[in-house]
Amino acid sequence: MDSYQFAKDKQIVFFELEDVLFPSKDYLLQVYYLFAQFMEYSEQKNAQSILDFMRLEYKNAGANNLFEKTAQQFELSNTYKHNFDLLHKNARLPLKLLLYKNMLLFLQELVVNRKQIAIVTAGDPEQQLNKIKQTEWNGLEKYLTVYFADELNQTKAEIFQNILNNNNLLVKDALVVGANKFDEQQSKLINLPYIVSLEIYK
Repeated sequence: MDSYQFAKDKQIVFFELEDVLFPSKDYLLQVYYLFAQFMEYSEQKNAQSILDFMRLEYKNAGANNLFEKTAQQFELSNTYKHNFDLLHKNARLPLKLLLYKNMLLFLQELVVNRKQIAIVTAGDPEQQLNKIKQTEWNGLEKYLTVYFADELNQTKAEIFQNILNNNNLLVKDALVVGANKFDEQQSKLINLPYIVSLEIYK
């Protein structure tokens, strides 16, 4: 099914970033690579060993407490937690973040058909902006409007509604593309149509 059918009668489509437009792991694994390199430079620890450990822990248990686990495994000072957190915010990535191919095609179709595209993203605004700046948008960046929920101190539902109000749009004119229950719940609070990103060009 051509996923543009989801949006053909819409005026605006809302997106989150991670695991919607690109995989969250593509950013995090590069942060871990840079941290491992920093530890090799600072503490003469083997970068590849640290990176292999972090990758495996992330794969098996996710990102929570990953620094603490790594610090314990490699006897690192807790003072390096600051560097680890800072890298998440402002890392200069070795490789650009690439959009999922299906989402790139979908975004391109939206632009061709003159639909508005809004990214409404939660999380640390500085970190989210860093990700956006290091994403390969293939020329789409000039068609994007970005809203940082934490900076605005509003829920996603409130932001969605404010954008609709400011553009004289109704909920039926919009679509939310998300990847988790939170995005779905925020959409349902104001009765916005919602689809999971995996449905795009399924």
